[in-house]
Amino acid sequence: MTSSNLRKSLLCLSLAIALSQPVHAQSAEPFVASDIRVDGLQRISAGTVFTYLPIEKGDTVNSSKTTEAIRALYKTGFFSDVRFERQGDILVVNVVERPSINTLTLKGNKEIKTEDLLKGLKGIGLSEGEIYNPLNLDRVTQELLRQYNNKGKYNVIIAPTVKQIDRNRVDVTLDITEGKGARLRDINIVGNTVYPDDVIRESWESNTSNWLSWYKRDDQYSREKLSGDLEKLTDYYLDRGYVDFNVESTQVAISPDKKDMFLTANVVEGKVYKVSGVSVSGDTIVPKADIEKLLLIRTGNTFSRQLLTATNDRITAMLGNIGYAFAEVDPVPTVSRDNQEISIDFVVKPGPRVQIRRMEIKGNVRTADEVVRRELRQFENTWYSQAALDRSKVRLQRLGFFETVEIEQEPVAGRPDQVDVIINVKERNSGSFVFGLGYQQLYGLTASIQLSENNFLGTGNRMSVAVQNNSYSKRISFSYTNPYFTEDGLSLGYNVSYSDYNQGDFNTARYTSKNFNAETVMGIPLSETDSVQLSVGYDKIDLTTTIGSTPLPLIEYLDDVLGSQPYFPCFDVDDDNNPNTPATDDAAPLGTPDPQTCGFNQTWPVQQIRAQAGWGRDSRNDYLLPTRGTYHRVGAEFSFPGSDIAYYKLSYQFEHYRPLNSWLVLKIGTDLGYGDSYGNTGDAGMPFFKNFYVGGPQSVRGYEANTLGPSYGTCVPVAPATTCVPSYLQPLGGSLKVAGTFELLFPKLFNARGTRLSAFLDYGNAFAGSFDYSGYTDPAAGAVFGAEKFNLSALRASVGVALQWQAPVGPISISYALPLNDGEFDRIERLQFTFGQQF
Repeated sequence: MTSSNLRKSLLCLSLAIALSQPVHAQSAEPFVASDIRVDGLQRISAGTVFTYLPIEKGDTVNSSKTTEAIRALYKTGFFSDVRFERQGDILVVNVVERPSINTLTLKGNKEIKTEDLLKGLKGIGLSEGEIYNPLNLDRVTQELLRQYNNKGKYNVIIAPTVKQIDRNRVDVTLDITEGKGARLRDINIVGNTVYPDDVIRESWESNTSNWLSWYKRDDQYSREKLSGDLEKLTDYYLDRGYVDFNVESTQVAISPDKKDMFLTANVVEGKVYKVSGVSVSGDTIVPKADIEKLLLIRTGNTFSRQLLTATNDRITAMLGNIGYAFAEVDPVPTVSRDNQEISIDFVVKPGPRVQIRRMEIKGNVRTADEVVRRELRQFENTWYSQAALDRSKVRLQRLGFFETVEIEQEPVAGRPDQVDVIINVKERNSGSFVFGLGYQQLYGLTASIQLSENNFLGTGNRMSVAVQNNSYSKRISFSYTNPYFTEDGLSLGYNVSYSDYNQGDFNTARYTSKNFNAETVMGIPLSETDSVQLSVGYDKIDLTTTIGSTPLPLIEYLDDVLGSQPYFPCFDVDDDNNPNTPATDDAAPLGTPDPQTCGFNQTWPVQQIRAQAGWGRDSRNDYLLPTRGTYHRVGAEFSFPGSDIAYYKLSYQFEHYRPLNSWLVLKIGTDLGYGDSYGNTGDAGMPFFKNFYVGGPQSVRGYEANTLGPSYGTCVPVAPATTCVPSYLQPLGGSLKVAGTFELLFPKLFNARGTRLSAFLDYGNAFAGSFDYSGYTDPAAGAVFGAEKFNLSALRASVGVALQWQAPVGPISISYALPLNDGEFDRIERLQFTFGQQF
């Protein structure tokens, strides 16, 4: 049978089948529809169908009408099948609804976040609750393949699975096998004769495989990264005067196994252009001479687009600071290619002067509006100022309440001279709950709790309560500060604490103390960055020493300054064996230093009125993890005349953060302290319980906390007999402290705010200073080791790496350090960390 005869036979068969079926409306004779009924609906209402149906009751139904209606209903995407039938004069619309998507699940995606993928899928029409259309699923699959290809993943496999469930619903699952990304095996720049490849590619994000590629992933091909790198290449040449530089073409080749990529960029460098003239035109608002002072690009210099852009920004910022929020500066170049010269005319278009109509704060769920507004330096119904907005953002970031702060301007419809300012904040946990639990064989269970909130009830006030309780120490403290006690920003705070603990268990000398402290603290702002802090407090301290345990220099200091105190505990002794006489007749009086009747403990009560004063300047841009700015603080503490011990302490802290480039920040820090006695205390030196301590996570990492500087111990003989080593050393601290750090911060290494890695060099030590240890040199009787006067060679140093992480469970800091010049008796602790749980 020929193909023509076959087609005719099939056509006849189709007609016969069609004639044997019930009569459909589209093939029946025209009729007037007295009613319309829709069958097969489950979720969609009949009213929705009638909305799209181009046939109404009373219309004449014919083949053209039904064809048009079928197309209209299919076009809605709601139905997988549509048929028309006639029952008398009633038009029956039979439909089969498409299923709805019950769940949409993504599996295996690591390169692209699930939330980002779901947003993209929703835009295409594939999301939970939507009508399922197989065509949309095909489109989604192709779009995902395109996105992965742009990121250099060419072996990705996307397997969609559709599972039919009850009530005409489906579960859609996209199983994604990303595979390994294609790696850049070669980057070849053709046509560069002035600068070598390694120089012009120094700032590129794309690179061939190297020893850091396992972490930086810079050898994975990405179309977005490549486009950005080619822009950097153009910028590099334009910043050096190559006005005619051009990337003529780029070729990207992939290996047959889709694992390796090869990039070739063809460039034309051109000639270096000089600036032949610079001018300013347009409506400058301010005197033209003031604008010309802002020009960074000069006649006779090599052209630089970087300086051109910076000049634009400076002029725009100046106009923005006086209310011209929408000012534009258009640099109009005139190029002379024959002379390789270019002249620039900066055309100023100030636009209307703008007022702030309204300032809205969004995202502050816990923090009161008032707390945010009092930090703002831009106000409503005043001229727009970009500098004031920038300063407002810095002040909000430095509060420590917000993870991000973004400020946007929205023009007011119909009012070109007004804008609304929208301040979008994302709050972070400003409180912390630090809980410590441990066990030591000697002391038993140890527990400590600290509850602090820097934004108490959203008011911006700071509150802290700390409780520590175990078999050897008890401590409770409370503090409360109102940073805006007055509208001018004067702060007022109160601190109260009581402690009863053994100092020796904190890497300090062995003695016990009971301390009660109460103080009032006042802060006075002087400027945007400067402030003064004053405090007055009362201290009641009971110091208890033990002969044979407490270092002898400390006991002798207290004895010289405060006078001798009785020994305790004391007992009655009956040494004549005569029961008819009282025991007190036969021994030394109670309370005398007689080891037969009394113990070896003494308590010295100390009372003092203490004052502190400090000046600080803080221009850092962030509270927790700053990346630029400087911090200075000069402080003084002294006891008032009439106190049991007269002393003073001076301190200075300095921090400077300077970005070296977009991903590296240099931190320089210094911490200095000195103290001495005065007045009735004479030349005894600063009280040992006020000493400075060095070593540990907060100063010189790699050494145990508080252990650097003078330490007390006795000598234990070892073989040979002429050699001895000190027994358990008790750190004494020092009245002179020198410490500092040089740290390279990598804030963008993890691409997450609140997390950064650093490499550091720490240095420091505590020195005897005003305290005289010259009489304690006999190792057998008890000697002070490391009691040096200040000299550079005595400074300890360490190098290492550290991780700071604002984790969901609290701030975590981990460091690993290698001491560079540790002494014979220094205590080394290479791995150190601090931890606090946020709430």
